[in-house]
Formats: sequence, structure tokens, C-alpha cells
Amino acid sequence: MSRALIQKHPLQRLHSPSRGISALVHLTGLASFTYSFKYMNDNPNHANEAYGWHFQYLTVIGLSLSTLTFIFAILADVTLSRRLFLIKNLLSVCSAPLEVLISVLYWGLRLIDERLVVPDWAVIPLDADISFHAMPSILMLIDLLVLSPPWTITILPSLGLSGVIAFGYWFWVERCFFYNGWYPYPIFEQLPTPGRIGLFSLSAVVMALSTATLKWLHGRVNGFGVPIPAQSRPGDIKRADGL
Repeated sequence: MSRALIQKHPLQRLHSPSRGISALVHLTGLASFTYSFKYMNDNPNHANEAYGWHFQYLTVIGLSLSTLTFIFAILADVTLSRRLFLIKNLLSVCSAPLEVLISVLYWGLRLIDERLVVPDWAVIPLDADISFHAMPSILMLIDLLVLSPPWTITILPSLGLSGVIAFGYWFWVERCFFYNGWYPYPIFEQLPTPGRIGLFSLSAVVMALSTATLKWLHGRVNGFGVPIPAQSRPGDIKRADGL
């Protein structure tokens, strides 16, 4: 095993990629995500036969992106590949803030009124609810805070990325509505078009803020390093004297 593969970024809490704790965390995440997909398959509803399937739901889009992120993570753990580790970290810049956004929106709106996010015909047991709307963000946070180097993305690029995701999802939701005649979340039914635009705009801002907050949390947990502008990419693994 070469030295480059076993070194970790100086601002990264635990060794990753590795076949120890890192692999265990990522296998646990994949098991949780697989359970969620299995639940959808075993408990069909209107979405199973609809245009767009369950990918109408931002929750499932986020779950799919988190699954892809952890697939690259476990492959990096097994092979100790720096390139796969870099890909995992690049995906995490998108998937971790998105999962935080999903959890904040879902549980926040559910506290206000469950009928805003859960249709009358849907019954979601607590274990499935947690699996869909809590575990992905928790697992992504663990990966970020203890198994990843610091992000170098700044607020303007993160706002641009969030805007692309938010309004790309809006376009997708409207396309699904055109074919199905119903929206995946009841709140979309209750809002007029300007209201939906406002909701997606707010979501983009919240996701960008969550990116900035996650960067700050990583610094609080692992340190902020030397006070110079970050130049490395998210997957770089370098010695402290090389920063």
C-alpha cells in the first residue's frame, strides 16, 4: 500500500478511504438506502404507475444521489483509490446539502401541518419515515464531518448549484403534473404558480446556506487550517506542510 493512499488530509478527522471505520459507515449508509428503495417496491402506491415513478419526489432524488455518493465511497474504501475518493467528495458537495434541505423542509412543514407533505392516501410508518427523511442527512453529515476533507466551494457557486437543482426540480415536477394531473407534495397543489416559484427560490437559498453551514461545521469539528485561501480540490489528500 503506497503512502499516498493511507495519508489523510490534515483537516480530516478519520482515515478515509479505509477498510475500517470508513467502510463500516458507508456500508451502513448503503444498507439504509437499500431499505428505503425496498420499501417503495414492497409498498406500491399511485407513484409506482405514474409518469416519473417515485422520482417525482425530491426525497427520492436526494436518496438516489446519496446512494451514488456512498457507492463511490465504498469503492474507494475497498480499492483505496484516491480518484474514487475525489469523486465521492465532489458528489457530496451536492448530496449532503440537498439531504439537509430535504430534512429541514420535510420535518419543518410536517410540524406545521402534516397534510402539506403527506397526501391523504399515503401512510408512512415511523421507521420508513426516518429512513427516507432523516437517515440520509445524518449519514451524509457523519461522512462529511469525520471522513472527508474540507470543501472549497464558496457561497456564489453554491447558490448557483442550488438554483440549478431547485429550478430543475420545478421543471421536472411540472412535467410530471402535465402527464399525471397531480403533484407529488400537497403543498404544490395549494400554492399558485407565483407561490411555487417563491418556494423553489427559498429552497435554493436554504440549500446554499446549508452548504455554508456545513463548511463551518466541518471547520468547528476539524479546524480551519492556515488562514489562506483554499486552493485544493475536495478530494485532495495532502500533508499539512503542503497546504
